Amino acid sequence: MPAAAFSHVRHWVFDLDNTLYPPDAALFDQIEVKMIAYVMRELGVDRDRADHLRATYWAEHGTTLAGLMAHHQIEPGPYLADVHDISFDALTPDPKLADRISALPGRRIVFTNGDVAYAQNVLNARGLGETFDAVYGVEETGFVPKPEAPAFHTIFGLDGTDPATAAMFEDDPRNLAVPHALGMQCVLVGSAKPEAHIHHQTTELADFLERVTPSPTAVV
Repeated sequence: MPAAAFSHVRHWVFDLDNTLYPPDAALFDQIEVKMIAYVMRELGVDRDRADHLRATYWAEHGTTLAGLMAHHQIEPGPYLADVHDISFDALTPDPKLADRISALPGRRIVFTNGDVAYAQNVLNARGLGETFDAVYGVEETGFVPKPEAPAFHTIFGLDGTDPATAAMFEDDPRNLAVPHALGMQCVLVGSAKPEAHIHHQTTELADFLERVTPSPTAVV
């Protein structure tokens, strides 16, 4: 039962994209268009080459940005501001998810490979802006992204996360390998194929959290 597996958890770590909002919001469709345009402009390549680099760097470096920094000395600030300048109209508030996250015992944080400004825009659009104790973006890791171990060590050190009493929620299975090795409960959110280091999987995060903790006290 999920409740028993999470009874010791007091540190709750959530990814952002496709974890705290449903994939059908398609924010990454917008972001990918911006990424491709940025790579075309900065590297002087055609669209096919830019899209190839985008996908290759994501696969090999964890994020497209990390590959661009490693191979082309791209400055992260302007890149992040550009690719995250998108519409958030597809996002709607989720009061049930907000209630379920608020009911979790202990500290609740967001850890994303995006930047904090983008994360706050997403959280506000989802009605989750006041739900978390802290939001950490890739700038806090020195632009080292998940799934790299130093990224986790940096954020967990900054926030005081104890992996022995922690759980992580992610849509990308590779980003749960390090948390698993650290002894955290690992929850895959979405329909990606689970791997050996995944403890739980759900396509409905609010419902899953409802099974993990008691319902908030009803107001009568």
